[in-house]
Amino acid sequence: MTTQQPDMAELVRQFRRDGYLILRNALSEERVARLNLAVDELLAGEAESLSYNWYNSVERHPEIAGLIDEPSLLPLMVHLLGFNIQLHISHLTVRKPNPDDIKTNSQSFINWHQDGPHPQFPRIHGLTSIYYVKVGYILSDMSEPDRGNTKIIPGSHLKADFSPVQTDVDVPVQGEIQVCGKPGDAFIFPQNLWHAGAPNRSGFTRRQLFIGYSPIWMRPIDYHRASDRLLEGASPIRRQLLGDISSNCFKYYVPEESMVPLKSLWLGAGHGHDAYSNE
Repeated sequence: MTTQQPDMAELVRQFRRDGYLILRNALSEERVARLNLAVDELLAGEAESLSYNWYNSVERHPEIAGLIDEPSLLPLMVHLLGFNIQLHISHLTVRKPNPDDIKTNSQSFINWHQDGPHPQFPRIHGLTSIYYVKVGYILSDMSEPDRGNTKIIPGSHLKADFSPVQTDVDVPVQGEIQVCGKPGDAFIFPQNLWHAGAPNRSGFTRRQLFIGYSPIWMRPIDYHRASDRLLEGASPIRRQLLGDISSNCFKYYVPEESMVPLKSLWLGAGHGHDAYSNE
């Protein structure tokens, strides 16, 4: 894992401009190996399938829960979304080789879309703000395209009233790229960037783990309230990320400083644009 300190301001600017970041060696080889062992344990308890989707995956294995407050990426999340944030989603995906594009109940591929509720988040002048951000941890060799890679359209989050000319992920869209990376790499994108999950026609099994963050006043996707098991022994920062800051829900909107220990990672607007700016 790299020990070089990132240029936070430049990362924030790049994220705002392009709508994504790719961070190499975000996790060590040893950490990736432990996570893959955890995935192996989960697969051993499931029926055979070409595709697996596990939401609330932090509940399924403590190794996955360890990514909730991953120190190599948490400061960046604070500078992208502000310090009043929580875990929004933890989504583990496994896509086995599927050269014949057999459709599965657990979605072996996903067409072009923006994340969010239905109906979608409100738009202003044709644009949707950033409401949550995902970190996609790459756990298998996806250094080449067509291995079930995530596809994205860079800059699409800043194009008013944009949508692809068609949503079929199998038909190329102008400006699309496939996110390629090796185990331990991570890519980061907001919910309003157009993206898709391509079919896996390679000989490699795709493994990706998405950990998403949102403002603490939003309803998370994974649960209504974090389980006692997740909260047991949690550090103050992890308790905040699990949404456990106060019994008074009004404090989700205007927390006291002691309730948001993530503020210690906030360096101020001088280290990039304001967390809620789209510029």
